[in-house]
Amino acid sequence: MRYRTLGPHRVSAIGLGVMPLSIEGRPDEQRALATVHAALDSGVTLLDTADSYHLPGAGPGHNEHLVARALATYGGDTDGVLVATKGGRGRPSDGSWTVNGHPRHLKAAAEASLRRLRVEAIGLHQLHKPDPAVPFEESVGALRELLDEGKIRLAGVSNTDADQIRTARRILGDRLVSVQNQYSPAVRDSEAELRLCSELGLAFLPWSPLGGISRSSLDGPSRTEGEGRFGAFRAVADAHGVSPQQVCLAWLLARSPAVIPIPGASRPESIRDSAAAAELVLDAEELARLDGGEEREG
Repeated sequence: MRYRTLGPHRVSAIGLGVMPLSIEGRPDEQRALATVHAALDSGVTLLDTADSYHLPGAGPGHNEHLVARALATYGGDTDGVLVATKGGRGRPSDGSWTVNGHPRHLKAAAEASLRRLRVEAIGLHQLHKPDPAVPFEESVGALRELLDEGKIRLAGVSNTDADQIRTARRILGDRLVSVQNQYSPAVRDSEAELRLCSELGLAFLPWSPLGGISRSSLDGPSRTEGEGRFGAFRAVADAHGVSPQQVCLAWLLARSPAVIPIPGASRPESIRDSAAAAELVLDAEELARLDGGEEREG
């Protein structure tokens, strides 16, 4: 496993997005725990969760409880594992994703996450999404209060634009360490945000990083889209004798030293394959082919 910098931490270049283990189509608990354990066995030291990763209408925190159980039952050393969680979204019974960025809610949600994760302080707590009904500065201010109170050690923001990242940096200073936006072969809308993270020394955590190569966990069973627009990923994978998903993650790592992908997994085999992407080196010609003629960042 190779490593990258996330604030003061040295974490695995590939993390694990734990969401698929708690939402629709989730595996049974035995396989879910085995998946997290397989990630740890593969050298993964960044686990990404959220209080809203649960079945529609269920109580918050299923995924956080699962992460805590997985770490407690793992036979190896977990001292170097950074657990990142998020607050500010909900999942009502209709299956939608709501947003609540009110400071009082964010602070209460963080305290509940702290209890579920069974820690004295949350390693990395992230604002899940800006709430259009609440001034962004107020939501980020809640993170600052949580930092000052010692309930979270580091802060991040998610689903934010470049101006919001600058605002968060102004309010939180060096305690802002990460930005988590959607970014993948299929969705590259956050090029400006990735560039800004590289400039500011912030980690950029792409969510749904396999878009275009595999369906999101929210779309049903994973599948490879090997033809058409993303066929180059399959071709490069065939040349290396690896999966297109592994090539996709290696491509993301090459975009910038700030990038730390957090692919989801619901089987041990999937996260083992993803973790191996940290060791896959693509040459300049392959990267240009995967970029589709775009100029690479970093």
